[in-house]
Order: sequence, then structure tokens, then C-alpha cells
Amino acid sequence: ALVGLMESLMTAKLVDEITDTHSSKTRESIGQGVANIVTGFLGGMGGCAMIGQTMINVKVSGARTRLSTFFAGVFLMVLCIAFGPLVSRIPMAALVAVMVMVCFATFDWHSVAPGTLRRMPAGEIVVMVVTVVCVVATENLAVGVVVGSVTAMVIFARRVAHLADVTSVTDADGERIVYSVFGELFFASSNDLVGRFDYAADPRSVVIDLTSAHIWDASSVATLDAITTKYAQRGKSVEIIGLDERSADLHGSLSGRLAGGS
Repeated sequence: ALVGLMESLMTAKLVDEITDTHSSKTRESIGQGVANIVTGFLGGMGGCAMIGQTMINVKVSGARTRLSTFFAGVFLMVLCIAFGPLVSRIPMAALVAVMVMVCFATFDWHSVAPGTLRRMPAGEIVVMVVTVVCVVATENLAVGVVVGSVTAMVIFARRVAHLADVTSVTDADGERIVYSVFGELFFASSNDLVGRFDYAADPRSVVIDLTSAHIWDASSVATLDAITTKYAQRGKSVEIIGLDERSADLHGSLSGRLAGGS
């Protein structure tokens, strides 16, 4: 189901780019899920968009509407039901040759050109290599897709974690300091946030401006609570400002409720 859904979404994205059109990925996903469930009750086998057949259909045959897919299915059904004995006489070597040509036409050779690889981020190359190696080693596309997706998420989290930054400005009278936080706050980036404040030396009034930041998860709220607690232990007040609507809702619903016994 996972591999089928991802292949369908990738196929729809490629078709949109080639034909300069826009499709509803949500509708495609729901339609595929409903069709596969109904097919299962009828004793059939679930399926998904076939990127190879689709690329041949769109790039080689010039198809532009859903009728092309419908007629492809009808033609395949007629071949199986009416001409099954005749089709079974086609040598397997001929079918292999057809599949090799489909693979050749489908593959984006520019993506593995030396010039392209030199310009690509190292993380994306790692994801591509890990996915291919896992598929070849396990002979299971699902394993490659899952491992590749997890690798991509880890690399993305590691990259975004370093985008959060904090700057401070102290009022001329030295009575208040304003910390401006920039970037996305989630479990990876919020870990370093606690150490960016000078709890002992700061004045009694502290303002944390999150206008240029966004809170994504509970760990970020817990981090802000920890910062507020550290200042409170030193008799200093903290005011958090600049929260956007979603961040304010998340912070308002979780703040003060994440510590043990709360």
C-alpha cells in the first residue's frame, strides 16, 4: 500500500510537469484506496499507477486525457480475455526486450550525469544510493522506499535543526532584554535553544520574540517552559510575544502541562 501510494503520487507529479496541468493528489489517493478495497472483495489484486506505462503513454504516445488510461485498461482486458491463448505464445525474450525499452525510456538519465551529481547536495545523493542499494539487496521495493524515506527525513531534520538562531538586544536603560528567535522550532532544533540565554546576567525583564519562528511540536513548548522556569528561579519574568496563530494555539494548549505531575 505504501509503495503503491508513493508511486501513484510520483507518477501524478511527473505527469503534471510534462503536461503543464494540475491534478488533485488527494482525490487520486482516495480513488486508488477505494478501488483497491473493492477489488479485494471481488477477489482481485490491488494496484497503483505504473510510472513506466504512464511515461510511455504520455511521452511517446502523446496522451493527454484520462481516456488514454481507460482505453489502455480496456485493451489489456480484451487481450487477456479474448486473445489469452495467442498472447501466451509470445516469447518471454520479446517481452523482456519491451520492458528494457520501457525502463530505458522511463529513467531520467540526466539525474545521474556526473555534472548533475557534482551540483546536487550530498544528502540527496545519499538518499538515492541508500534506496537503490536496499532495493537491489533485498529485492523488495517496499524496503527500499521505507529506508530511503526514513533516511531523507533524518537528513532533513539534521539540516533544518541548524537553521534556528537567537539574537538579543538590551534596552538602553538595561532594565529589559529582547531575544529574537529565528527559524523552525521542533525536537531537533529546540534542544540547543536552552543554552542560548544568559540566565544569570540578564536583567529582570526578559522578552522572547518568536515573530520569525514557528513552533512545530510539544518538545519546543517544553523547551520554552524550561527557559521560563530557569528565569523564574532567578526571580526574573519572561514574556513570549510574536507567536503566529498555530504556534499560539499549540503553546497555549501545552504550556505548563508537560512537566511531570502537571
